[in-house]
Formats: sequence, structure tokens, C-alpha cells
Amino acid sequence: QLLASGGGSVQPGESLRLSCAAAGFQFTTYDMCWVRQAPGKAREWVAGFKSGGLIRYADSVKGRFTISRDNDKSELYLQMNDLKTEDTGIYHCATGDREAYSIVNDQGTQVTVSS
Repeated sequence: QLLASGGGSVQPGESLRLSCAAAGFQFTTYDMCWVRQAPGKAREWVAGFKSGGLIRYADSVKGRFTISRDNDKSELYLQMNDLKTEDTGIYHCATGDREAYSIVNDQGTQVTVSS
């Protein structure tokens, strides 16, 4: 089970930090990632943190977003800086990474960036 939180409504240029609490599986052995879905658009992979430590970002967020994880707490994070209107969407945490992921019942957290 995954539960994302931390979304909100902000203005362009502001920041948000998303959190994801994981339960029911051995978090340390799983690749984890964040994905998002904007209204009327396909779901988009945003960032991934493999169990072995490899971190990757979508080009659209590189340099602005930072993914991290706390294996002791079974939590995944996404620090989002310099937010843009195109970052608006529902953000989900998921097991897996860019090539294949599973949201596993996470309802997501809404991020709205507008002036």
C-alpha cells in the first residue's frame, strides 16, 4: 500500500514537498518512483529511485525536482522547486521505475500551480 501526501495549490516559482508512506512490502528492495497525470493528458513518469541507488528524472523536471527515500521509515519524497503551471496534476508514488511501475492503490495528491 502506498499513500502520497503533501500536495497543494501554489503560485509559479514556489515549492512543495511530497511524501509517500509505504506499507505491506519490503520497501528497501523495491525501485520506487513518482508519476503524475495532468488533466486530459497521459500519465507521465517524473522521477525514479532504484533500490540500488540510481536516480533518474524526466527532462521536464530535471534541475527542479529532487527524489529521495528513507528506507528506515519506508517513505519516498519529492522536493519540487520552481514549480511551473505545467507541473499541475495528480502525483502518485509507485513501485517500479520508468519502464514499468505500479501505483498500488495510491489515490495520489493534487498539485496545482497557477497564478
